[in-house]
Amino acid sequence: MKRNVLIVGAGGVAHVVAHKCAQHNALLGDIHIASRTLGKCQAIIESIQAKGSLQQAGRLQGHALDALDVGATKRLIRATRSQIVINVGSPFLNMSVLQACIETGAAYLDTAIHEDPGKVCETPPWYANYEWKRRQACKVAGVTAVLGVGFDPGVVNAYARYALDTCFDSVQTIDIIDINAGSHGRYFATNFDPEINFREFTSTAWSWENNAWKANVMFEHRKDWDMPVTGTHTTYLCGHDELHSLSQNLGVPNIRFWMGFGEHYINVFTVLKNLGLLSEQPVITARGQEVVPLEVVKAVLPNPASLAPDYTGKTCIGDLIKGVESGQPKEVLIYNVCDHKACFEEVGSQAISYTAGVPAVAAALLIADGTWDTGEMVNVEELDPTPFIALMNRMGLPTRIKDEHGDRLLEPQQPVTTMPAYAR
Repeated sequence: MKRNVLIVGAGGVAHVVAHKCAQHNALLGDIHIASRTLGKCQAIIESIQAKGSLQQAGRLQGHALDALDVGATKRLIRATRSQIVINVGSPFLNMSVLQACIETGAAYLDTAIHEDPGKVCETPPWYANYEWKRRQACKVAGVTAVLGVGFDPGVVNAYARYALDTCFDSVQTIDIIDINAGSHGRYFATNFDPEINFREFTSTAWSWENNAWKANVMFEHRKDWDMPVTGTHTTYLCGHDELHSLSQNLGVPNIRFWMGFGEHYINVFTVLKNLGLLSEQPVITARGQEVVPLEVVKAVLPNPASLAPDYTGKTCIGDLIKGVESGQPKEVLIYNVCDHKACFEEVGSQAISYTAGVPAVAAALLIADGTWDTGEMVNVEELDPTPFIALMNRMGLPTRIKDEHGDRLLEPQQPVTTMPAYAR
């Protein structure tokens, strides 16, 4: 059993993670929130108290921390006796926080791939450039590290694994589809950190086609999908975190990621990019000041957390999997629908943050009770998906499956007892 959680970060996803940890603190124990700005941690704590989210009386404390400082992070892990660290700060922090966990023995979770501030859309498989280089160190130290356990990446990885294990004899194609049919009422805003959001779309969009990486231009390929509840929306082929592990772990020849964008978003994005305002490289202003254009754009856009009170509509994210069962072609959609307004009423967030934060806490609970406490580094698709999906069904992210038998709640009953050949 592992207890006491340190949450690194105090943004929109961290807000959800903290609320959900509070709702399950009988198992998780003390909850600590760390950020460069202590006031942001305190604001989350006040929100938890106002919502009455704590399952039982327990320690809930904020801390000032520069998480790039491995030594400082180690000291905080030890001082708080945290055995589980949920890193939902900037992806720039991943390797530093991971190293602190390796050196203290704390379990590590994150929701996105590591990023170097000076690089975008790196050579695939991206995980091999950073996190996977610490696999052996995790194994030697007996440290559990679950990578990319938000929704996408994370839940969509579990959906893919579940489908391969239970629905098909072989799979040819996985299309991951992310639709946000909500409206926040602002002229222009991003649903999570603008700097990270824009970096995803300013360079090569990688896809996995015929067992090889294919380089695409962003917004080059579009497709309309008719998804449950949200209806028909236009999506574009994008590069995304989960492709970098699924392509290596599942043995599926074609894996693609599609994200919905409106024309307004694309128009504003295109203007910003063409003006050079989305560059991650510093420039010198007329006054001799060095600034990073992308950081300036981030500073003038709305804070994603501020969108929550006015957000309406729903999201639909899922995997459309095509393959063969008993010699016959088969298609399965495994998905979740999440309501922005319901998320705000429960924890004071919008659905984008909610769908990223809840899975991280579900994973923490599975580590706490030993189910996912592997003692090594893994991506989500290398783990048994059944307890994860079942737990999220009870935590506010119900999974549905649409196949030849209809559209229904997915309630996995039995864990997978044997590791498939494709998984390490």
